[in-house]
Amino acid sequence: MRWHELLADLERRFDAEMGQARAAEVAELTRAEWARTTLDDRLRAHREVHLVLRLRSGGSLEGRLVESGVGWLLVHGPAGREDLVHLAGVVGIDGLGQGVAPPPGEVGARLGFGHALRAVARDRTVVRLATCDGGHVDGRVDVVGADHLVVALVSPETGRPVGPVRTVPFSAVDAVRSL
Repeated sequence: MRWHELLADLERRFDAEMGQARAAEVAELTRAEWARTTLDDRLRAHREVHLVLRLRSGGSLEGRLVESGVGWLLVHGPAGREDLVHLAGVVGIDGLGQGVAPPPGEVGARLGFGHALRAVARDRTVVRLATCDGGHVDGRVDVVGADHLVVALVSPETGRPVGPVRTVPFSAVDAVRSL
């Protein structure tokens, strides 16, 4: 009878050690999977979620995530406000869950911030660019290059030109809001 108890004890210890080894392996695989996850992948999984975006310029934007692409997201805020947000200008996101979407297809992987800005330029709407220095630029987007945009400065009240054009690097843009 003593042998039976000894063998049963050894089997329990073996099962416990195997369980610990399995848990460690699962934890390591989970860490490895998270290491390959991008913020774009997480944002694509959270469409229609209410987020608060903290910007490097010191401000914040709040609203429902409507669309996202490589390096940008579109947020619908209060009173019908729409903000095209450059992900490089975001320093924190509140409200983002743990979900992850699969990587985008070939076309989706090419639709970066410049593509979104070209859609804004085609619409010819008056926009306000929130810039990384805490300032803003009001105007119509005339031209979108590979890493910059050209804005015809206008009065936000009248939409009429007020001066020259301004070239703004993408790296300086936190968000674009239609006025």
